Amino acid sequence: MPAPLFTFDTPADLPTHADCVVIGAGIAGVSAAYWLARAGQKVVLLEKGRIGAEQSSRNWGWCRQQNRDARELPLSTKSLELWEEMTADIGEDMGFRRCGLLYLSKDQAEIEGWAKWGRFARGEGVDTRMLTAAEAAERGAATGQTWAGGVWSPSDGTADPSRAAPMIAKGVIKHGGVVLQNCAARGLETSAGRVSGVVTERGTIRTAQVVMAGGAWASSFLHQYGLAFPQASVRSSILSVAPGAEGLPDALHTAAVSVTRRGDGAYTLAISGKAAVDPTPGMIVQAKHFLPMFTKRWKSLGPGGLQAWKAGFETRKIWALDRITPMERMRVLDPTPAKGLIDMTLSRARALLPALKALPVQATWAGFIDSTPDGVPVIDTETGLPGLTLAAGLSGHGFGIGPGVGHLVADMLLGRTPITEIAQYRLSRFNESQWGKVSKF
Repeated sequence: MPAPLFTFDTPADLPTHADCVVIGAGIAGVSAAYWLARAGQKVVLLEKGRIGAEQSSRNWGWCRQQNRDARELPLSTKSLELWEEMTADIGEDMGFRRCGLLYLSKDQAEIEGWAKWGRFARGEGVDTRMLTAAEAAERGAATGQTWAGGVWSPSDGTADPSRAAPMIAKGVIKHGGVVLQNCAARGLETSAGRVSGVVTERGTIRTAQVVMAGGAWASSFLHQYGLAFPQASVRSSILSVAPGAEGLPDALHTAAVSVTRRGDGAYTLAISGKAAVDPTPGMIVQAKHFLPMFTKRWKSLGPGGLQAWKAGFETRKIWALDRITPMERMRVLDPTPAKGLIDMTLSRARALLPALKALPVQATWAGFIDSTPDGVPVIDTETGLPGLTLAAGLSGHGFGIGPGVGHLVADMLLGRTPITEIAQYRLSRFNESQWGKVSKF
């Protein structure tokens, strides 16, 4: 079975005009469309496949401040509030809960790293609590193991990846926006040097503002207009086991494996940072930008295969707007998970938490995580083409900050005071070297 996903039907009629068109209905795109629609904008949200069907439904579901890079921390703090606000406004269950996140370790150096981050974060108002060995053993009693220490972040939580993006899309509709599925945005029309429309497979929408929130597809889309966005994707493999275990932490991270309780009582199992690097034309062209990232994280990344190359989402080819594009040939990126990694993850999880041994595997899946050279998203109106805003490169930890990313996009487009500083998210930063700037977490 693939990653679980809530689906619903949307109209097929294409509007002729919009104040803004958002391309891509992952967590960033639906959130941007939601906040724009809520502000009274006439918004059209375009999705080539199903809402949330790619990485936004294939992640752990963590909504965390804990161990965030300093550049993302204010946005993650604000996003936790926005998860609650959006849930109340939309009136749909997105599975968001401040259940707290538990980190356990037997490595003193790792614990000291968490403690250092904690000293900084507490100065920013984050509730992060170091655990002694005794406290770690108590909170991690389900493991039956001893631990050198850990961290408990009580105000952090999780949301349901199978429901979050679809429910936010319902919020877009509630506030008067239009959501279209199975409708690929082939490209842009321009007039007098700025965006004037979006060409879709069903026709053209006239608009002066476009938000590109296409995740792993963003770089190749911008390439069509001579715009450079360095982006690389790695393939992660995850599984879930059926409901039935009791007394386990809702969200637990260890070096060996991480475990998250899902909304249906099942558990998602994953190994942090373990991923395969599938080469693509885009990755090869942009390799120099990612040397600092790969140098820092080479121990957790392994060589992949040709899945990403064949999928075509990082192509360097220029496509015609009156013909079928790569987005229509590949409606949903659904890569095959690495069996060896799935087996390792399951084995480690059952060794960590004996209660999982009796539970059968519910589903296995993989996803392509789109990353920037420094592991920090791009949220920027200054892309080189007036009227085109970029919100992509969430780098494997963007699900939790999705509501904040969308709010920040709306702030920029509507001329409001932004909810956080924005300089760290500018696209132009990649004109500089990324050595020493790679996200630590």
